[in-house]
Amino acid sequence: MQTKYDFIIIGGGPNGLCVAAYLSKAGQKVLVLERYFEVGGGLATEEVTLGGFYHNTHCIYHMMVDYAPVYKDLELEKYRCKYVYPDLQVTMPFSDGKALCLYSDVERSCDSIAKFSAKDAKSYREVFHKFKLFMDEFLAPGTYVKPLPTLEAVVGMEKTDIGRELSEYQHKSPKDIVYELFDNERVRTLMLYLACHWGLEYDNGGLGFLVPLMLNRAVNTRLCLGGSHRLSNSICRVIQEPGQGHLRASQRIKRIIVENGAAKGVELENGTIYEAEKAVVSSIDPNQTFLQLVGEKNLSKDFAEKVRNWHWEKWSLCSLHVALEEPPNFAAAAGNKDINKGLMYVMGYETPDDVIHHFQAIEKGELTPTVAFNCAFPTVHDPSQAPSRRHTLSMFEMAPFNLKGGAEKWWDRKIRTVHEEGFLATLRKYAPNLTKDKVLWAYFVAPLDFSNKYLNMIQGSFKQGAYEIFQMAYNRPNDECSSNRTPVKNLYVCGASVNPGGLVTFGPGYIAANTIAEDYKITKWWKEPEYIVKARQKGYFGD
Repeated sequence: MQTKYDFIIIGGGPNGLCVAAYLSKAGQKVLVLERYFEVGGGLATEEVTLGGFYHNTHCIYHMMVDYAPVYKDLELEKYRCKYVYPDLQVTMPFSDGKALCLYSDVERSCDSIAKFSAKDAKSYREVFHKFKLFMDEFLAPGTYVKPLPTLEAVVGMEKTDIGRELSEYQHKSPKDIVYELFDNERVRTLMLYLACHWGLEYDNGGLGFLVPLMLNRAVNTRLCLGGSHRLSNSICRVIQEPGQGHLRASQRIKRIIVENGAAKGVELENGTIYEAEKAVVSSIDPNQTFLQLVGEKNLSKDFAEKVRNWHWEKWSLCSLHVALEEPPNFAAAAGNKDINKGLMYVMGYETPDDVIHHFQAIEKGELTPTVAFNCAFPTVHDPSQAPSRRHTLSMFEMAPFNLKGGAEKWWDRKIRTVHEEGFLATLRKYAPNLTKDKVLWAYFVAPLDFSNKYLNMIQGSFKQGAYEIFQMAYNRPNDECSSNRTPVKNLYVCGASVNPGGLVTFGPGYIAANTIAEDYKITKWWKEPEYIVKARQKGYFGD
């Protein structure tokens, strides 16, 4: 059995696989070690209800397919990784049978918004084009380049009119921005939810520049045909194809071997040792990487304290995955037949206060009386994910990891049963055809379940750490590791705890692959995307 590799990657999630693929194609001997029985991390597609029903139990909305270099560089379509981009991107149905719809086509979105407010329709058209410009010129390139120190980053943004305009959003909260742009309550409700549900606090400033990104990505989301695991499987093929890359699942790592301040390899709990002749790369969270696997004896006290001070998200995810007898027929479809063919549905909110009260309840460790969530029916767009004429449904709610009384309260059978019924009650409020007899099976996942299944999602932290001003960019996870390099020689980090953060963007992995190639003088077979080259030429990210 081969035990020596150039690089050992800890964790087979999207970013770990990304690093492995780029290095393997560059002729490096690479080993990926994954604790779970299948690589992919959150890119999971599982038969958790009935046989033949494939549910995307964590990541379902792929938000950077049109920008992430991974897709073109690795030619993933050659490996059966393909996407559908539904015309109707987001729908928020209301209890009176009306619905607010956002399409990939801005004019169709404006037509829907105009039914609630002509003024807001005009505002949406303006910010749609403005936010697209922000994405092209700064936000998308910034997702795939190393972060600059804070002062240098500010200076870079001030070099152009677009940069200066985007920086004006910086200190505003999502609520401030949404309320400035829109007047109608229902429009505000949807926009506030979309601005926040991927990780921003509704009332916190400091990261307001991410609101344009969130609202832009809300109508640029794709669904992976065959299920989210098709994406990770395709990358695995790339890793293995040159014959240089190996993947091993169900691996429990005991420690990262550190000698004379440098990472030399890893030791498994069963005593197996894999040597890294060049470097070890960790895609898991800072706590496990440094405090558990490296060990505090190999770290300075100041650095260990930085790791301990890392903040996890204030909320996690609670989900329900359902095997259905038939597809949804929304009450609002009576006025718009497109509504039954949307990608994401946001349900259970009627006013902006409903969204705000949901966040406030999470802060208190409470569940709201009405279960509100976003959901998708993947089989409406991809019948292959269920038996013929049957359908799947996945619902995702923002929820506290620690309920009043502690996280273990999530094991309470009554809480789980009542909450599952709450999901279905909200669903039937808007899609009344999905009666109890149409539900073939349901699979409930609490925040505690997420953290038990994915050990790097500590406290259900699906982004490996909160989005806070002092935990982003050059400070993610801290000023000593945001370059992917760490105080331990030959140890790199590339997970969601590193800039630019969580979600399936491949940003941390792509940046790490570039950093490692530069440090070890590995010839890059890939070229930097043109939109990043242009951003550098404008001085946003240095040379």
